[in-house]
Amino acid sequence: RPPRSSCTQLAQEPWLQLRTTLFDPSVVMVAKAANADAERRKYYFTNTFICAVATFSYFAMLSGQGWTAIAGCRQFFYVRYLDWLGTTPLIILNLGLIAGQDWVTIVAVIGADVLMVIAGYMGAVSVVTTVKWFWFLFGMAMFLPVVYSLARTFRETVITRKDTEIIELYGKVAWLTIIIWSFYPIVWLFSEGFASFSVSFEVVAYTIMDIIAKCVFTFMIITAHDALGGSVSQPTNSREYV
Repeated sequence: RPPRSSCTQLAQEPWLQLRTTLFDPSVVMVAKAANADAERRKYYFTNTFICAVATFSYFAMLSGQGWTAIAGCRQFFYVRYLDWLGTTPLIILNLGLIAGQDWVTIVAVIGADVLMVIAGYMGAVSVVTTVKWFWFLFGMAMFLPVVYSLARTFRETVITRKDTEIIELYGKVAWLTIIIWSFYPIVWLFSEGFASFSVSFEVVAYTIMDIIAKCVFTFMIITAHDALGGSVSQPTNSREYV
């Protein structure tokens, strides 16, 4: 592995500074949670941790931490994967709570999501090309059931609630998540994969996607304050199978 000091493909600091904007939603969520009822508070706290974990990750990158040099003397932010290990399960949990999905299914989808992130990390740090692309395929194999669950399984559950506001809210945040998450493997493909994108462009792309996937997602849920108050029941522990 090349020494960090010898590498020139470094991300531009202003783009990393932009990422600290994720801190603002965390403050807003904490303030709202203080005056919210128990039903709404679970959404505020969940979204607080989504933005807080991301803020910690981006502050580490801004401070010159959380990265190393990989093959080709390319700057690799491994702390980004720690961020995703914390935030993407919370996003899925949010969607599951809105849909009223049973806990077994939520945990299963989160498990696939965690394996997807781990596969992405292993592929990024792989030196052998064949191994790198096997890890990429493993990650995509885990990504597909996650997308299927959000697009169909969770949606079928939320429809049974017969609450038009909740159904509409779930449709918006679920499809926002599915569409934005679909761009991540594309950026990975041309950055950690083929190394076609510069590190700075990679950082910009991930920054834009992270802000939409976390900040916009959070505000869409929180602005649906009235719909979340009591209309969504707790996820059940079992499902009826035919």
